[in-house]
Amino acid sequence: MKAALWYNNQDIRIIDIPVSKPGPREMLAKVAACGICGSDVVEWYRLPRAPLIQGHEVGAEVVEVGEAITSFKPGDRVFLAPKVSCGRCFYCRHGHEPQCSGIKERLPGGLAEYILVPEVIVERGTYLLPETISFEESTFIEPLGCAVRAQKIAGIKKGQNVLVLGSGVSGLLHIQLAKKKQCRVVATDTNARRLAYAREMGADLVLEAGEDVPTETQKFFSRLADLVLICTASLAAVEQAWASVDKGGTVVFFAVPGPDKVVPFPANYFWTREVRVLTSYYCGPADIEKAIDLLASHQVEVKNLITHRLPLEETRLGFQLVLEAEEALKVIIKPHWKK
Repeated sequence: MKAALWYNNQDIRIIDIPVSKPGPREMLAKVAACGICGSDVVEWYRLPRAPLIQGHEVGAEVVEVGEAITSFKPGDRVFLAPKVSCGRCFYCRHGHEPQCSGIKERLPGGLAEYILVPEVIVERGTYLLPETISFEESTFIEPLGCAVRAQKIAGIKKGQNVLVLGSGVSGLLHIQLAKKKQCRVVATDTNARRLAYAREMGADLVLEAGEDVPTETQKFFSRLADLVLICTASLAAVEQAWASVDKGGTVVFFAVPGPDKVVPFPANYFWTREVRVLTSYYCGPADIEKAIDLLASHQVEVKNLITHRLPLEETRLGFQLVLEAEEALKVIIKPHWKK
């Protein structure tokens, strides 16, 4: 089979590797669609494991199951989680499944024609797709689950004022989720096209990121934001977040600057204002299930966010489109699709 082997964003090679036969508790799945996540192009995050087959937003069709598997059969349409929590360790038992200390095996990358699904993913990370979710839409399940989790731990409430910094895919999903809770939403970005998407997703006010975001946010809300979601790695956005959060409010790092960046933290300023600063990483089983329900019932719409569909052979182009962040929003690789 063919797969895209990633060495770095400029060096992605289409290689031939054998198709593995599943063991008794494994499955072989044919990848129908795999999204390229914004985190896939972050080299400081991915290079330590390079070379690797990337791709963790996977919709697939089961083609062969091991003899011990009874829950799935050939022909089943499934979403495959990239990793699963053990459900037993201290962190899982206290609601921090993404920080599970028992995660030892991951799903092989989805930028390939087929995936051998490990036993642990078969048991706890494979979800049947409802008929109302297409393979392309299934590539949004993981990022939507992450957004669901971030807003859950932030304790978002009906009618709050929400500022979304960065209107890429994650920011746009956050906008839709916040509007479902009847929140007022201000969204920012440097890209006019993404700001247009933000309006389409329901943002009440969109601002070019170079504007005086704190002042304009305060004008619009008549005070500052109850919740600020940082969905960009920009240091300038972090400064805007500090200046835009209201007393008693919350700032969530959904994306982070690189580890070589210094993030000044206004501890004295926040101390008297009782501001919470949180981080949110990945999602848990309940978040994935919620994301599937939201997509299946069309409470969150994602079709219009897909800007590019490419065959496996054009994976490098897909990475460049995501990296440049100009025309592209959601880029999906379809390994069995031929132009």
